[in-house]
Amino acid sequence: MNGYKEAIGRINYGLFLVVVFLLPFPQIFLRYACVIWFAFWLLEGRWLQRPKSWKENPMMIPFLLFGGWYLWNILSGLWAPDYASWAAQMERFISFGVLIPVGIWGLNEQYNWRQAGRVLIISCVCAVFFYLAFLTVLLYHREIIDYYQWVAPWDYSSFQWWHFYQMNLSHVKHRLFLSSIEMFALILTPQVWPEKTHRWVRIVLTVVLVAGIVISGSRQAILMLLVVGTAGYMMHLPKETRLRYGRVIVLSAFVVGAALLAIHPRMQSFDLQSENRILLWKQALAQPSNYLWTGLGAGQTGSYLTEATHCHNQYLQELMELGIFGLLLFLCAWISVPLCARKRGKQTALLFTILYACNMCTDCMFAVYCGVALWSVGLLFILIQSDAAGE
Repeated sequence: MNGYKEAIGRINYGLFLVVVFLLPFPQIFLRYACVIWFAFWLLEGRWLQRPKSWKENPMMIPFLLFGGWYLWNILSGLWAPDYASWAAQMERFISFGVLIPVGIWGLNEQYNWRQAGRVLIISCVCAVFFYLAFLTVLLYHREIIDYYQWVAPWDYSSFQWWHFYQMNLSHVKHRLFLSSIEMFALILTPQVWPEKTHRWVRIVLTVVLVAGIVISGSRQAILMLLVVGTAGYMMHLPKETRLRYGRVIVLSAFVVGAALLAIHPRMQSFDLQSENRILLWKQALAQPSNYLWTGLGAGQTGSYLTEATHCHNQYLQELMELGIFGLLLFLCAWISVPLCARKRGKQTALLFTILYACNMCTDCMFAVYCGVALWSVGLLFILIQSDAAGE
C-alpha cells in the first residue's frame, strides 16, 4: 500500500510539473493537464485522512475563504438571467473548486518548490523564444495574417516589428496574462537560483524574462516590472548593499520604465477620454443600484454592458456579479493570502498578491482560464513554500 501511495504521489507531482511547464504556452492542453493532476491527487487518498489544523496549516484559511467566494458564485446562478453565461463561468472557475480540498488536506512530501520554480522559469524562457519565432515567421506569410484577420505589419517609425509583435501576440496568448506569468517567474528567480552559486545563470534568465515582459506590449506589465520586479530583487540583496544602492536602483528603474513607456507603440495612440476601459467603467457605474446588493449573477456582466463581455476591472466585476457581500468575501480571501503564508511563502505571497491586485485594476484576471490557472498555481507554490507540504 505504501508503494502504491508513493508511486501515485510521484505521478501526481510529475503532473504538477507538467501543468507548471504548460502555463506560459497556449492553453489548449493546460485545462486537461489540470484535470488529470487533480484526478491523481484524489487517487493518492489524502482526502480520506484527517486534515491538519489551521494552526499547523494556516494557509487553509485563504483556501476556505476562496471556497466561500466560489460557492457564492455558484449560488448566484439562482438569480442569474442568462444560464449559459453562468455555466461558462463556472466551468472556467472549476480550478477554484479543485483548490479547496487541496488547500485543506495539502500536498505530499515529494513536492519541491525550488524544482517547480526552475521548471516555470525555464518554461517562460522557452516561451519567449517560441513566440518570437512564431510571430517573426508570420511577418513573411501574409496569407496567414489575412486569413485569420490579424494585424498586418505597417510603417510605424522604427517600432514596426515591436508594434506588429505586441498587437498579434494576444491572438496566441493574451499579452497581460503572458507577462504576468513571466513576472511570477521573475519573482521566483532569485529564490530558486541563489546569487552566490548561480550568479550568471540568474543574470541571463533575468535578462530574458525582462525582455519578454517588455516586448509583450502590455503597458501594465511595464509598470509591474518597476514595482514588483524591483521590490523582489531588492528583498534578496544583502542589507548593506540594499541600504547603499537602494535609492539608485529604484531611481534607475523608474527612469528606464518612464523611457520604455514614452517609446511604447501603444502609448502613442493613448487617449484618456476615448480609452475603452474608462468608457466601460463609466457605463458600469452609471446605475450601481441595479447590482449593489445581490449582484447580477456570475458571468452576467456581458449582458449588462453593451460593448464588452467584462468590464476590465476585477473588483468592479465582482461587485457587479456578486454584489457587495461577494466583493467583501473576495477581498478578505485575497488579503488573507500574505497574512497566512509562512517562512519563504510569505515573500512570494506578498509579491504575487500585489502583482495580481494591481493587474486586476485594469483587467479581469479571471476572464480567461489562463488567469484562473496562474492564480491557482501561484497559491499552490505559496502552500508548498509555507511548509504545509514537503520542502
